[in-house]
Amino acid sequence: MWRFLTNPRKATYLLLLFYAVGVAGMVFEFSRPWFIRLIPFALLLSTFLLIIHHKGTKNMRMAIVLAVLYLAGFFVEVLGVNTGLIFGEYSYGQGLGWKVFNTPLMIGLNWVLLIYTSASVLQSLGWKSPAIVAGGATMMLTYDLVLEEVAPVMDMWTWSAAGVPVQNYISWWVIAALMHALVASNRLKFTNRLAMPVILIQFIFFTIIYIFIR
Repeated sequence: MWRFLTNPRKATYLLLLFYAVGVAGMVFEFSRPWFIRLIPFALLLSTFLLIIHHKGTKNMRMAIVLAVLYLAGFFVEVLGVNTGLIFGEYSYGQGLGWKVFNTPLMIGLNWVLLIYTSASVLQSLGWKSPAIVAGGATMMLTYDLVLEEVAPVMDMWTWSAAGVPVQNYISWWVIAALMHALVASNRLKFTNRLAMPVILIQFIFFTIIYIFIR
C-alpha cells in the first residue's frame, strides 16, 4: 500500500477517483449530506499525500513557517467570522468539521495547502520570488472565485449579504500575497509532483459542482 501511495502517478489516480466519487455524491441532493461529512477527510487525504511526496526544503525553519501559516490562516478567519471586518459578514456551517471560536480548525490547514501547492507549481515553472508572491496570490484568488459559489451548498460557509462582497476577494488576495511573501523571504523550496494534481483536481471538482447546481 505504501508503495502505491508513494508513486506520484498512482497517488494522482487515487485523488482523481476520490474526487470523482465526491462530485457524484455532491451533485445529488439526497446524497449530499453524507458527502459533506467527508470534506475534512478530503483535506486530510490531500495534505497527507503532499507530505509524503514533498522533496524540497526539509528543516525546522520550514516547519515553523508552515505552523505560522496555519495559525495565521486560522486566526485571521477567527477575526473575520466574529467581526466581519476582514472578509465581510459570513458564518461557518458544519462542512469543515470541528470549530473553535466559531471557526473550523480545518480552515487553517486549507490556507497552508493552497499556499504550498500554488508556490510549488510556480517554483516548478521557474518563477522567481516576486512573481511567485503576486502569481500565487492570483492563483488562489482564481480558486476562491469558484469555491465561493459552491461553499454554501457544501455547508462550508454562507454570506449574510445576497452575494460575495468584493471586500472578501481583496482581503483574500492581500493575505495570500503576505503568506507567499513569508515563504519567499525564508527561501523555502516546495518541490512536489502532486502539487499541480491536487490544486487542479480540487479546482475542477468545485467547477463541476458549480455547473450542476447553479
